[in-house]
Amino acid sequence: MVKELSLLLVVVLVGVALALIWFGWRNRLRRQADVAPLPAVPAELSVPLAAAEGQYVASTTAGDWLDRIAVHQLGLRTNADLSVHPEGVLFDRSGAGPLFIPAGRLTGVRQESGMTGKFVEKDGLLVLSWMLGSRELDTGFRTRRAEDKAVLLSTLQDLISAAPQAEADSGK
Repeated sequence: MVKELSLLLVVVLVGVALALIWFGWRNRLRRQADVAPLPAVPAELSVPLAAAEGQYVASTTAGDWLDRIAVHQLGLRTNADLSVHPEGVLFDRSGAGPLFIPAGRLTGVRQESGMTGKFVEKDGLLVLSWMLGSRELDTGFRTRRAEDKAVLLSTLQDLISAAPQAEADSGK
């Protein structure tokens, strides 16, 4: 009898915990309803300047690595392929839709040791900062192979540096 009661208590507690997690995520979605829609992936993208397999960690409010963005499936950790094109950055996420960040919306790239529940060695994550509407976001990516990170970082820095000039040239 004691074993059955203990099992029932554990099942009830797990059920309550899962319900609270679900309510919390639903409330986060409601609070972030004002987040702008994601940019569309261009029909034609140029040949990638750099690409790598890895893990899309999540997108958070810039500077607050705990404030995961839940809308548009930006808060879901998935395997992904990252490719850098002259037009922008494409995260081809498995289990979630693709995320395209136009080059003109990128504001920075850096290396970090962690964000939103994913912690790795020093400088193990690439974190891209970008604008989605009026919000600045940080998006984390972990390369599957360490040697891919340096190439991506350099290519992203070059893309960010070139983006203001490209916008100025197209405005002439």
